[in-house]
Amino acid sequence: MPLQPYFDNLEPDSPDVEIWRFLPFVFFEDLMANDELYFCRADLFKQDENEGIPPDDYVRRVMGLQRYVLKDETELSHQMGTLAQDREASYVNCWHLHRHETVEMWEDFAKDGVAIRSRYDLLKSVMDGMLDMAHLGLMRYGEERLNQTGRINVLQFINTKRKRFERECEVRAILWCPDWFAGGNRHFDMNNFPHSRPLPENPRHHWVHEFKRRRIDLKALITGIVVSPWATKEVFEAVKQWVQVKNHSYEVRQSDLNNC
Repeated sequence: MPLQPYFDNLEPDSPDVEIWRFLPFVFFEDLMANDELYFCRADLFKQDENEGIPPDDYVRRVMGLQRYVLKDETELSHQMGTLAQDREASYVNCWHLHRHETVEMWEDFAKDGVAIRSRYDLLKSVMDGMLDMAHLGLMRYGEERLNQTGRINVLQFINTKRKRFERECEVRAILWCPDWFAGGNRHFDMNNFPHSRPLPENPRHHWVHEFKRRRIDLKALITGIVVSPWATKEVFEAVKQWVQVKNHSYEVRQSDLNNC
């Protein structure tokens, strides 16, 4: 399918801006061995259990719900539980809008691994024509951005993160793969009372997977590889061997932080 923009899609000023994908070494080996991008289901992000879900107070304001009013608090739980299920249709592949190297990005995402170098336009080309509905754009950070639109919109929420994650400068590629047979009611208990999250007694369908993998042309995507400043010499040599075996021609180099 063609890459799909949405109403508030944000892209870089320059299409050829450099992007990096930080990977532990074992994930790098998987990428090289299989020529596949890995998309994680949005509700499984360990960094933020509220990934893709707006703050309670935002939903209250947009829907005119009052705190401590039982009817309104019940409606809030219903809305949040519905959004929590909606985000399960989003499978995410994360990149970093590169400006300069930081210790924090290496420590958080690839301390023993690598950063795959590419460009936004190359990733956009790879994402165009996927089997699934796909989206690509820059993340926004902070509730202020939500207040500007005043909407309840799943794609807006999945492309907005809390302010504390702003240093990640994320470029987010998304596959939209909904469970077409789900009723959206897994957050209701046996007494028909809504909860803010799906309940364990209402499991998702067994074919709703934790991840998606999509085969791509790595040569059309990768422009270089940077090896973590904490990676061993053995890792550096193994990265070069992978590039040689795959007959790729881009540069493999050590992180600039090695010289700091």
